[in-house]
Amino acid sequence: MRTCSALARLLALCFGVLTLASASASANDYPNKPIRFVVCFAAGGPNDITARLFSQFLSEHLNQQFIVENRPGAGGNIGMQAALTSPPDGYTIVFVGPNNFINPSIYAHMPFDFIRDSAPVAGTMKMTNILVVNPDFHIKSLQEYIAYAKANPGKLNFGSGGVGTSPHMSGELLKAMTGINIVHVPYRGTAPALVDVLGGQLDSAFDNLPGPIGHVKTGKLRALGVADTKRVPQLPNVPTIAETVPGYEANVVYGIAMPKGTPPDIVAKFNAAVNAVLKDAKLQARIDELGAAPMPMSPAEFSKLVLDQTDKWAKVIKTAGIKPIQ
Repeated sequence: MRTCSALARLLALCFGVLTLASASASANDYPNKPIRFVVCFAAGGPNDITARLFSQFLSEHLNQQFIVENRPGAGGNIGMQAALTSPPDGYTIVFVGPNNFINPSIYAHMPFDFIRDSAPVAGTMKMTNILVVNPDFHIKSLQEYIAYAKANPGKLNFGSGGVGTSPHMSGELLKAMTGINIVHVPYRGTAPALVDVLGGQLDSAFDNLPGPIGHVKTGKLRALGVADTKRVPQLPNVPTIAETVPGYEANVVYGIAMPKGTPPDIVAKFNAAVNAVLKDAKLQARIDELGAAPMPMSPAEFSKLVLDQTDKWAKVIKTAGIKPIQ
C-alpha cells in the first residue's frame, strides 16, 4: 500500500512538472497562429475602431495576424458570451468596455458572469465623457445647469445613446451627486441625440468625447464640462465637472480579456505586448486623435479596475432606480 501511495505521489509530481513545462513551452511559442479579437458591437463604432487600431500594432509586434470578429447584440452580451466560452488557449481575446461593468446591474438575466468567467489581460486606453448644450441655450455653465435644475425639477433633459450606456450613466451619476432631477431621453446611439441638441430639440446630452469634440471646437456646441478628474488636453479650456461637483468622474475605460483558464504565462506575455505597443509614439498619436489617453496596466491592476467600475455603476443604477432589462 505504501509503495502504491508513493508511486501515486511520484506520478502526480511528474504530471505537474510536465504540465508546467508544457505551459511554458506554449507561452514561448505563443502566438503561432492567428488571434481572434471579438468585438461585441457592430463594425464602425468606437469599440470596433479601437480594436482594429490595436490589432494593427499588436500584429506587427507579435508578428501574427489578428482577425477582428464583430458579434453585436444584447448590449454586447452575445459577443462576450461567445468569447468567454471559447477555448482558453490565448487565441481568443475580447474587447472590454463600459458595458461589461454596467450590464450586470442592467440586465435581469445575464448569460455569463464577466468577473467569474474572464481572465483580465490588459488596459488599453481611457477617454472621458462630456456634457454639451446648444450654444444658444440660456444655460452657459455647469453651475447654471445645476442651479436651474434644482429650481425647476424635471424641466431639463439630457440625451444619451440608450439605457445602460456610459453617457446615460454619466447623467445618472450627476443626478445622484447633486440631487437634481433631469429627465433622461434615450436614443439609438448618441449621434441622433447630438443632432437634436444641435437643432435645439434637446436641452443637453452626454457623449464620449470623440463624438461632439469637433462641434465643440467649431462652436456649434457648448461644453459644460468633461467627466475626467482633470482637464483634457484636447479641450484645455473646458472645465471638469469635478470642478463644480467634487469627486465626480465618469471615464470610459477599455481593455482586453481572455476566457477564464487561459494559462497565466500567456496572459502575461500578451499583457507585455499591449504595454509595449502603448509606448509606440505612432499609436499614442492615434489614441490622442480619438480624444483618449493610453492606459497601461498589469493584469492585476486591470482586474481591480473591472471590480471597482462594476461596483461603482451598480451603486449608481440602484440609486437611480433603473428597472432591469428583461
